Amino acid sequence: MKIGVLANPKLRDLDKLADELFDVLGDNVTVQVEEVTAKTLGRQGMPLEEMDVDVLITIGGDGTILHALQRSDAVIAGINAGQLGFLTEIPDDQVNEKVKRIIAGDYKVGEKMKLKVEHNGKRLPDCTNEIVLHTSHVSKIRHFEILVDGQRALNVRADGLIVATPTGSTSYSMSVGGPIIGPGVDAFVVAPIAPFNLAVRPMVVPARSRLEIRHVKKRICVLVLDGQEEYEVGPDDVLTIGRSEQVARFVRFEEDFYMKAWEKLRM
Repeated sequence: MKIGVLANPKLRDLDKLADELFDVLGDNVTVQVEEVTAKTLGRQGMPLEEMDVDVLITIGGDGTILHALQRSDAVIAGINAGQLGFLTEIPDDQVNEKVKRIIAGDYKVGEKMKLKVEHNGKRLPDCTNEIVLHTSHVSKIRHFEILVDGQRALNVRADGLIVATPTGSTSYSMSVGGPIIGPGVDAFVVAPIAPFNLAVRPMVVPARSRLEIRHVKKRICVLVLDGQEEYEVGPDDVLTIGRSEQVARFVRFEEDFYMKAWEKLRM
């Protein structure tokens, strides 16, 4: 078995968690360490994009996992060393137990949909959580038009827009009033950020839909993909969003989404 390791190099307890992880892995598996992680830990490393592994173990929070998913198609197993860790599967006090189960093949692989994003016809990195289109200047609202399968569905003045997957429905979208969507629901959330018209509410649309976002007034905006990559979106640019043919794959030991939501979000 080949195991990859990627960590947030800014973690205070990284050395401790990494030592525990490497002790469990031992000589039972082939280990590849991402180059920035390796430099932090004093090990040999390689670029994430070049790693060929069965499972990629991340040490950090959801941001570390989202970073990995934009650069690798490996199955992800996250050790939670962040604040929330909704996407992580391994608590930091269960590293020994859970990693041994991975080595033994005692786990399932869960799949989550991704967003396909095109900017003026150019394919951008897929998103597991959400795309965010927001103003490039503080306190300056923008006017957006959203088309669903060619039909105008929303015309709104707001600070920005979020298009989220069911996975991302518990993230930024939820904080602006969007619904939590169960993992079995094949849909996206379109959620305005601070809309000028309070009657404008988040929408749920089928994941098979093709979304287009256009500017009504000609201003610069910023597009953020899963909180990782940023792109400038010009006045005449068009964003097209749909379901990606790729999926995000995760190691899963349990499948209780609602209990996890309760524990993580304290609902």
